Amino acid sequence: MRILITGGAGYIGSVLTKVFLDKGFEVTVLDNFLYSQNSLLDCCSYETFNVVRGDCRDENTLKPLLKDKDVIIPLAALVGAPLCDMDRTAAVTVNLEAIRLLCRLSSPSQQILYPVTNSGYGIGEKGKFCTEESPLKPISLYGETKVKAEQVVLDRGNAISFRLATVFGVSPRMRLDLLVNDFVYRAVFDRTAVLFEGHFKRNFIHVRDVAKVFCHGISNFESMKDRPYNVGLEDANLSKVELCQLIQKMIPKFAFLEAPIGEDPDKRDYIVSNARILSTGYTPDWNLERGIKELVKCYTIIKRSMYANI
Repeated sequence: MRILITGGAGYIGSVLTKVFLDKGFEVTVLDNFLYSQNSLLDCCSYETFNVVRGDCRDENTLKPLLKDKDVIIPLAALVGAPLCDMDRTAAVTVNLEAIRLLCRLSSPSQQILYPVTNSGYGIGEKGKFCTEESPLKPISLYGETKVKAEQVVLDRGNAISFRLATVFGVSPRMRLDLLVNDFVYRAVFDRTAVLFEGHFKRNFIHVRDVAKVFCHGISNFESMKDRPYNVGLEDANLSKVELCQLIQKMIPKFAFLEAPIGEDPDKRDYIVSNARILSTGYTPDWNLERGIKELVKCYTIIKRSMYANI
């Protein structure tokens, strides 16, 4: 199995690349190493690992890399509403136009497994689960570009899209700005957090369970193809307050309060059903409690704010 991962040195890709190599796959990573990360160093000993420093928007770079691949996983993206708002042009060219280019250059026989944010659901109906049939109502440029790119991929065919919940957990290319990772970091070092609009709910998934769902998609591609799948924990549709309460049980010195005024710049608020992906036989391994314990160990090692994407 020959796999191309664009953005393979990022938060998810750094975990996924190693998982694929350990399964015996041949993996090529295309990444611009925007953050000067060294997250793939432990992959260099694998003869089945190849890495190219370059831009996923450059046809001359991308085209020869696609030639002999069985599976394409486009992870390269500007991830998150704040980062996309900082460079709106790059958000469109990387998150959307590069996907159009990839779909145009790839062979119809090549399989694409594409990660999308479930933030495309925007603000859900109170008490009603978002399924893959729910209307997509993105409320950020990030959400808009990913929703449009997902449609490009599914229209192209021979593809699966994974609508990922908010990811958490430890990666060689660590990110401290993701919600669970951020709150646990604050609990360990600051012992306190101030919540804006703490009732807003989200769904969550561990980064290693994201890697697991890509493996699952490859193994079950024919029965799963040409459909989107929500990927999250069924028991983790939690508000920020509920998440902090869970962290507090595990880190008792952690205190948090809800600000009476102020707004969260990320207005997402929804609960998600993951029944479709579970019906295919996929089961996540990591719950939030296990992930929080992992993060506490991680923060014994790292403290620096360089582990973010903005």
